[in-house]
Amino acid sequence: MISMLQKLMFMILAIIPNWIITMPIFQQFLKTKVEQVVHKKEFKNMVLASESLFKLKDMAIGDEKPLPKGLQRELMPRHIGVILDGNRRWAKMRGRITVEGYEAGLANLGMFLSLCRGWNIPIVSLFMFSTENWDRPQEEVDFLIDLFEGTFKHYLLRNCRRFGGRVSVIGDTSKFPNSLQNAIKQIEEDTRDFTEIHLIMAMSYSGQNDIVHACQNIAMKVKDGLLQPEDITKSLFEQQLQTMVTHVPSPDLLIRTSGEIRISNYYLWQSAYTEMYFTDTLWPDFGEDEFVKALRSFQQRGRRYGKI
Repeated sequence: MISMLQKLMFMILAIIPNWIITMPIFQQFLKTKVEQVVHKKEFKNMVLASESLFKLKDMAIGDEKPLPKGLQRELMPRHIGVILDGNRRWAKMRGRITVEGYEAGLANLGMFLSLCRGWNIPIVSLFMFSTENWDRPQEEVDFLIDLFEGTFKHYLLRNCRRFGGRVSVIGDTSKFPNSLQNAIKQIEEDTRDFTEIHLIMAMSYSGQNDIVHACQNIAMKVKDGLLQPEDITKSLFEQQLQTMVTHVPSPDLLIRTSGEIRISNYYLWQSAYTEMYFTDTLWPDFGEDEFVKALRSFQQRGRRYGKI
């Protein structure tokens, strides 16, 4: 039986002049497209069919793992933020196409969340997709949107029910397709009362926009006579930020992988006293040993918040 992909290729070849088809640049273009489409289909099927990609399936409500040597439970962070950087570079270094880097990064995320859950880290924020990421190649953006939707529908919802995890999504989700918006709404509603771990996913998120929108909301309340300028406090301002979905909006520790030493428009207000940990390790290679190193570094720091 001829596959849909083959039928599509026959249709394309039938309407394109032969002199174009024989051009090396066009042949390379077709070869690349076929590889990307085939791999994308295989990867999506793998996400839908295989829970072995994720290790959270081994966790249940109430499970807790012993801490690695050198870590103290009383000094563990309550809220960890992660900028999962380096997926594309990971693929490029290995001569693979971009989506394979995201595949490896997704598999690693399952391991990371299992560790957070087992070590009783109650809040994890993930910088999944920034407002600037919309400027990436369209087929890469389309792949990521499909990946997000499949993850919400076929993985996160089922596993969150199993291990008691709550999911919140922050950012300008109005730019996503309706199907992804609906998947986000469903998982947020279905996991709202779970308390074992809170997973906050920043998607189409901008720290600068977060602050601007908070200012706009407060300005409207002042304009409507609901607030006076002297009523505006740090606490009131923080209530307008998107991270108020959790009781600990400011991360204790922010980890960024791949060697970049900046926070790239992530939690700008929320990170005022966050401890930073930067590593050259690319996200797909950020394993348990590297995570333990980050936690040990965090526990060795004196958090004085400007006090002596």
